[in-house]
Amino acid sequence: MRGTERFLADAAARGLDVQLVERAAAGSLDEAARIMGIRPADIVKSLVVKHRDGTFLFALVPGDRQISWPKLRALLGVNKLSMPSADIAFEATGYERGTITPLGSSKPWPVYADASISGRRISMGAGEHGFSAFVKADELAAALQAVVADISDPI
Repeated sequence: MRGTERFLADAAARGLDVQLVERAAAGSLDEAARIMGIRPADIVKSLVVKHRDGTFLFALVPGDRQISWPKLRALLGVNKLSMPSADIAFEATGYERGTITPLGSSKPWPVYADASISGRRISMGAGEHGFSAFVKADELAAALQAVVADISDPI
């Protein structure tokens, strides 16, 4: 099954209303936001984070922010987390970097969403290059049973 098909099938199974859009390739976050007519803050990155024990989690962070490692480690009660290589992230999710999303991931890792996305309509990866999806952040967090917390800092 193609990445967008996995994405859409998982969203449907969760009763989540998503709008899939095809878009031109972008060389930067700002360019992607211009193409879609939104602010960079409305593009949410689905980042794969690796625990020391070899398990993973998804961190959903707005495009104009970055993971706050101290905040995320404190929330999880751990002292070591890392970003895996592109190959390891693909193995963990079935998605290439730039397309990663918790929806349709090959494994259902826990999701942690930055509190700043709450109450907004966001854009996110949809499982394939050239596609994005729009979804209400609160509905996404509920469908994924995400932990919503302050896990980011401004870039």
